[in-house]
Amino acid sequence: MTIGCKRIGLMMAAVALAVGTAAAQSVPLSERVVAYQIEGKYDAKTHTLDATELLTYTNRTGTTLERFPFHLYLNAFQPKATWMTESERGGQRDTQAGEAWDDKHFGSNEVKSLEIVGAGDVTKQMKFISPDDGNADDRTVFEIALPKPLAPGGSAQFKIHFVAKFPEVVARTGYKRDFVLGGQWFPKVGVWWNGGWNCHQFHASTEFFADFGTYDVKLTLPAKWNVGATGVQTDAKENGDGTQTLSFHAEDVHDFAWTADPTTKVVEDSIEQRGRTVKIRMLMQPGHMASAQRYMDALKGTMRKFDEWIGPYPYAQITVVDPPHGGGAAGGMEYPTFITADTTWWMPKSLLEPEVVVEHEFGHQYWYGMVATNEFENAWMDEGINQYMEAKVMDAMYGKDTSMLNSRLGVVGERGTDRMSYVSVADRDPLSRPAWQYSDFGTYGSITYSKTALMMLTLESLVGEKAVLHGLHVYFDRYKFKHPRPEDFTAAMNEALGQNLDWYWKQAIYGTQTLDDRILSAGSERKDWYNKAEEKKGTTVYRSQVTVHRRGEFDLPMVVEAKFDDGWTVRERWDGKDRWHRFEWERKSKLVSAEIDPDHGYVLDRDPFNNSWTEKPERKASGKIAGYLTLLTQWMEQLLGWLA
Repeated sequence: MTIGCKRIGLMMAAVALAVGTAAAQSVPLSERVVAYQIEGKYDAKTHTLDATELLTYTNRTGTTLERFPFHLYLNAFQPKATWMTESERGGQRDTQAGEAWDDKHFGSNEVKSLEIVGAGDVTKQMKFISPDDGNADDRTVFEIALPKPLAPGGSAQFKIHFVAKFPEVVARTGYKRDFVLGGQWFPKVGVWWNGGWNCHQFHASTEFFADFGTYDVKLTLPAKWNVGATGVQTDAKENGDGTQTLSFHAEDVHDFAWTADPTTKVVEDSIEQRGRTVKIRMLMQPGHMASAQRYMDALKGTMRKFDEWIGPYPYAQITVVDPPHGGGAAGGMEYPTFITADTTWWMPKSLLEPEVVVEHEFGHQYWYGMVATNEFENAWMDEGINQYMEAKVMDAMYGKDTSMLNSRLGVVGERGTDRMSYVSVADRDPLSRPAWQYSDFGTYGSITYSKTALMMLTLESLVGEKAVLHGLHVYFDRYKFKHPRPEDFTAAMNEALGQNLDWYWKQAIYGTQTLDDRILSAGSERKDWYNKAEEKKGTTVYRSQVTVHRRGEFDLPMVVEAKFDDGWTVRERWDGKDRWHRFEWERKSKLVSAEIDPDHGYVLDRDPFNNSWTEKPERKASGKIAGYLTLLTQWMEQLLGWLA
């Protein structure tokens, strides 16, 4: 690992150019529907970027296209925009309802001109649309009609001059002092998906969806600033006027993000995977260098686990950006081959927030980056599956019960924080609901992230941990670079697991049913209850019973474990379909305890406190008090995790 205080020199840029040239000769991994060529100049004083974009779109839809919609995401940060309205009403991960905004918070993306190559200027034909909510003041989506329809297999080129004005960092884009994160900064075409254009407005709870292709980007920025971006750097030029122009190339990605900062320290390393070398490049804030090795260790460990369980990382580089103090809204975000982390100067080793964020954001390189699901409509297919993988990877690296907090004062694991997040809103929204239609932003996070993770962890208790990971591997391998739908996920999992689990998916994905089975009653009585003779241990026969009750609407097969005073233990299985069931035994011993889900695998269970019964109730409340204290700790930790 090498550490540099300033930007990579021209010699390193030449090496990067060789890497980029080699990458450009690779076999395409995706259909490459789009090819973006963008050149822009950043003004650090006004936080604006003046740029030109040449988009080549190849019609692989199989149908003739007559119109094209485009995203202008930065227009979300305007007072009357839908994003702002929703944030004001229910908050957002970086804002609070009622929070005052001023000019520095506002961003915009203005199209100065739009030309269809070969057909002339169509700027005046741009029409802003609001397909989701009808907000006429929202400017995050526009469309144009083509002068001549585009036949299947044909290509169209759009030449766009635009000016992007970045807000003070919010929603994973913008500036903080000299730091800038260029996210969702250019006009981006929608996706033809499921027989029509998919180009939703930017909502407070939605992220992004785009087609795969290639990006060639040239950025002119202040000289001596360290810069990181999607893909690999292929050229660096000093302009002699206090600026530099850097060139980047990326293939088989569906977005492009970049960052620049004059104060960061560059930390570089690499990892060998399947005979390939993947370069790791981190841009660290000087005050956060204590977290550099923590980031690196977490990233390498995560990359190894994903390679082992899911599939190889196919790109030549991964870039990690450490946001500055006060720029937390830039932290915890994913873009192709480019992630942002999160830490502070005082971060204790016992609090694993730096590790959690790096693990989580790298995981998005798979479900967001390569599988590329529709985050507007099916956010759980990225965020939730990734949250499940976060639990698996963090458990493997740092311990099942110590993967988030590991101190003398207490320990916290991923599963506990997910449960705490989920239980209070368990019956409010289904996973299948479009992201902007959830009852509020908190519920969106708790259901999309936590419920999905718990759904997959509970599935392990039904089919086994290895089977679930194998199913995800099959799903990833089949649908990488293909924009799958929920039914593609469930079909792939059913096939990989060798059984039809539609009954499970129907409840967990498409329903709001909650799981809450309980011990309704339990106990033992003499079989000869009418006999006045004294009871004799080992001689008197007892009739013991345990009645289980399904309080919730989610039905799952359930294991009930009963223990007797002679040491005998039995496990019985209940299909969970009826509202209640009674188990009975006749033995020369008494029932001393009974428990539903004795292996504690059904983490979807809303109330685990009613899962057990004992003959002699525990007089001391220490166990339950400890449980509540743990939940409180987990709740506090979940707040930190949610910020990530």
